[in-house]
Amino acid sequence: MPYEPKIVTGVEIVPVCDAVGPMGERIRKPLPELFPGGSFADDAEWVLHFHCYLLRAGGRTVLVDTGIGGTDSPAAGWAPVPGRLLAELAEAGVGPADVGVVVLTHLHSDHASGCVQDGVPVFPNARHVIQRTELDWVGDPMRRQVVEPLRDSIQVVDGDASLLPGVRVVHAPGHTPGHQCVEVGDLIVTGDAVLHPVQLADPTIHYAYDEDPERAVVSRSALLDRAAVIAPGHFSQAFVPVR
Repeated sequence: MPYEPKIVTGVEIVPVCDAVGPMGERIRKPLPELFPGGSFADDAEWVLHFHCYLLRAGGRTVLVDTGIGGTDSPAAGWAPVPGRLLAELAEAGVGPADVGVVVLTHLHSDHASGCVQDGVPVFPNARHVIQRTELDWVGDPMRRQVVEPLRDSIQVVDGDASLLPGVRVVHAPGHTPGHQCVEVGDLIVTGDAVLHPVQLADPTIHYAYDEDPERAVVSRSALLDRAAVIAPGHFSQAFVPVR
């Protein structure tokens, strides 16, 4: 595993790199179009790192996001499938049955596809924590291929909620209506609330695929105001100091 874990307030946070690669041709755009207002060369390409995060504390195991999934996943049309999530977890000494909680920051295909394979939940003993507003919003193919197979294991939350001592989910809408982050002390696993390092310098810079760009700015600014370190979904670094 290429990244060193962190321990914050007694919680071990292990970065898991599911994949690395550019967006596929179907949705690829130059960086100036993806992040209007940022300073980029006109032909700059964005190579994404697809990070998930494993949290361990008091004998409990929480996985934040599940990556791009296999070759038949909803992400297959644009992401560098298959992902390496299970192999990376194995390197950390964790099997699918060991995961007790899966937090899906949101239901985009590159964050949630890896929790279902062949129509069956990959993490059989886990409850899957999803915001109610996200479930109300999501459409096909994610509803059909991911949400429906998980229906018996979904824990619906409305807003902020405690997962275990020192770990909580925080509703951070904008990228999607039910986007949520995970806070561990002053470290925040940000999902897609912060997409690119340019938004650290200027949180008001929009992302082309935010459902509600202005609301995303509000969420992003609030997160960055209180975080000392972020654990982002798509940076090349797994842990990024904010201040």
